[in-house]
Amino acid sequence: MKVMLINPPVTSDIKRVLGVNGVPLGLIYLASVARNEGHEVKFLDASAEGMDLNSVKSRVRDFYPDMVGVTATTPAFYDACDVARVSKEVNKDIITVIGGPHVTFVPKYTLKKCPYLDIVVRGEGEVTFKEILTALKGPNRSVDSLNNILGLTYRKENGKIVHNPPRPLIQNMDDLPIPSYDLINWDRYSYGKLRYGVIMTSRGCPFDCVFCSSSLQFGKRWRGHSAERVIEEIKILYDDFKIREIEFLDDTFTLNRKRAQQISDEIVKEGMDISWSASSRVNTIDRETAEKMKRAGAHTIYFGIESGTQKILDFIGKGITLEQAIRAVKIAVKVGLNSLGSFIIGFPMEKKEDIERTVKFAKKLDVTYAQFTIATPYPGTRLWYYALKNNLIKTLNWRLYTTTRSVMKSFYLTTEQIERALVKAYLSFYLRPKYAIRDLLKGKSSLLLRTALAIMRSIRGLMGAGKAEDETLDEKDLEEIMKEPGAEFPSIGLSELPKFRTPYLHIKT
Repeated sequence: MKVMLINPPVTSDIKRVLGVNGVPLGLIYLASVARNEGHEVKFLDASAEGMDLNSVKSRVRDFYPDMVGVTATTPAFYDACDVARVSKEVNKDIITVIGGPHVTFVPKYTLKKCPYLDIVVRGEGEVTFKEILTALKGPNRSVDSLNNILGLTYRKENGKIVHNPPRPLIQNMDDLPIPSYDLINWDRYSYGKLRYGVIMTSRGCPFDCVFCSSSLQFGKRWRGHSAERVIEEIKILYDDFKIREIEFLDDTFTLNRKRAQQISDEIVKEGMDISWSASSRVNTIDRETAEKMKRAGAHTIYFGIESGTQKILDFIGKGITLEQAIRAVKIAVKVGLNSLGSFIIGFPMEKKEDIERTVKFAKKLDVTYAQFTIATPYPGTRLWYYALKNNLIKTLNWRLYTTTRSVMKSFYLTTEQIERALVKAYLSFYLRPKYAIRDLLKGKSSLLLRTALAIMRSIRGLMGAGKAEDETLDEKDLEEIMKEPGAEFPSIGLSELPKFRTPYLHIKT
């Protein structure tokens, strides 16, 4: 069978500002699965190649696959649907499959809103995809043969949507095939002249942040590759593709500090001259681990700090304290690691002074880089269900779910106040004299010199774009989403908060 895997043609905010592309790692895992089963595979990153939809259609026509698989973040969903549409225009018998965190949590709604999609793969996709390929092998392939495959929601030949039971998580991460890195055009993934690669060494998160779907997509039990497997992947990127910059995509690379240290030690032992970055919680880093990471070539550690107000941290279920954040950043500074702090503003109960306190805290921490985003209720997250329950959803236009737009109502602030606070946060952090002078002294490596114009363009675009509440919010769409299997409405605290009157939906809890 001929299988074509496509990353849709979409321009992300990070590409717009920094000019870099994200490697679609999930698709090249699936490419390895299909190859191991003896199928012919074509991979296309339409986003990285700057393609339009007509160009994608032409590539589909040239390869003429039996199956097209697409992935999509929430804001890229419509682009993925367009890829499915043009694929069906090439050949109506092409079977179209979609996966990713967004469709995992609204699978039936996805198929109803996009009639060109045949199959939704929920959760981890590798084993499910293998079983799909096996079921559809042969000249008389039909989606009606998918009824026993776990983790699927699909459209039968008669149009009926079937939702199969969920699939258990993969227990041994080393059972996963090594991604088909050879399918990647690495010249498309560079920052300046530096090409970069990505590796995911673990899945699952035992924590329960209200805004994150990771623990729902990949489970609450942390599962990691062995250090040996991680080194094997690094060596492939290093030796075969001459990659010298690597980003570890784990939610928390340092969750198992012993393993993080072992990986670092092995990098040094192998003599690989690489630079790399990884994420950590502020309460899972210590001096010894940070020192070993630095010695192995790590240059930046990403901390999800989120807020400068403890009550907000408690509301979002972050499970950390401000004191732990201060300590973690100090450790990074002492060992010579850059720190990138992530901060989120615009949670429903936040007031102006709470946001100001977060920005002030970011400056006090003196993280090397700060990333500010707007709280976004992605489908499946506890924040999503909290927003539905309290009539806080402004729009179901997924294109606006970028974390730079306000798509959720606030109890105290307007859309303009939240979006302007985002702009102000960036300007206040990066243009303060202390930071600007220190950064500009770096010369060509200066963050401000590299991105100032792009940041200004993005700010102008944000200020000139339409608002989420200007769009029609269809109550029928909300009702469809409420019918999704597994929809839950957990209590996440602060029950004393005010409620909007006349909710769209009356939910039993």
